[in-house]
Amino acid sequence: MHVELLFWEGCPSHPQALAELRTTMVELGLDPAEVIVREISTEDEARRERFVGSPTIRVNGTDVRPPAPDEPWALTCRVYYRRDGRVSPTPDPQDLRDALRAARLDSAS
Repeated sequence: MHVELLFWEGCPSHPQALAELRTTMVELGLDPAEVIVREISTEDEARRERFVGSPTIRVNGTDVRPPAPDEPWALTCRVYYRRDGRVSPTPDPQDLRDALRAARLDSAS
């Protein structure tokens, strides 16, 4: 399983997102040390990586909360919507669990 957190240094929420991701991985019996953390530092890199904001968490190349098709690639802070409708700087923990479980099932088959 390939788990990565992409961030832009100008956004203050990536440490919280990393902590939440690692906690979720531990809960699911996965090794949190396997998370690859990568900084996106230029607009060109944001376009190349299809980076819609910080933090972005991908599992096996798939965003845990896919962005809207018209969302621009840019160095910016990302806004997530929790399942209960609240706005958050990090993904909903259930979205993390669902993405990690799905990837674990895919790798087992």
